[in-house]
Amino acid sequence: MKQPHIVAIGGTLRASSGTARALQIALHQAEALGARTTLLTGAAIDFPNYEPESALANPVIAAFLATLREADGIVIGSPGYHGTLSGLVKNALDHVELTRGDERVYFDGLPVGIIATAAGWQAAVATLGTLRTVAHALRGWPTPMGVAINTLASPDSINEAEPQIATMVGQIMGFVGRR
Repeated sequence: MKQPHIVAIGGTLRASSGTARALQIALHQAEALGARTTLLTGAAIDFPNYEPESALANPVIAAFLATLREADGIVIGSPGYHGTLSGLVKNALDHVELTRGDERVYFDGLPVGIIATAAGWQAAVATLGTLRTVAHALRGWPTPMGVAINTLASPDSINEAEPQIATMVGQIMGFVGRR
């Protein structure tokens, strides 16, 4: 079996994004389990608003889609803005529509781990639920373990979520291994 490729999408445009840190933890866990990984955050997903007629002419969008086409598993992470995913993450996921004509449409058959961070449980959990719905709409298989992180609960809340992130990544890798 080839080395699995796990791709993480999300975060914010801030270099110190807690969501990006959580995604990095997930990718380190995947690497420890033998995966090669790619993190798509910040500038790598800062696209113009989704417009299918011109999107493929953008080399950053083309590279994003090429990376997703190689993925064996996905991790999506978003901050909870006003109780839902950020516009940056939503717009990146909207661009996945450009894979509708591929042999593997969207995330069809891929395990999808979900991480939501927010300054409170309500927004973190609501965002987690929304991201699960989006993963289903993209034909992905959300892992049983999703990770909601309340960044106000502790100054080290991202690192404290590492055991839950490890469980989620283990589920992704287990699913990939059965395919």
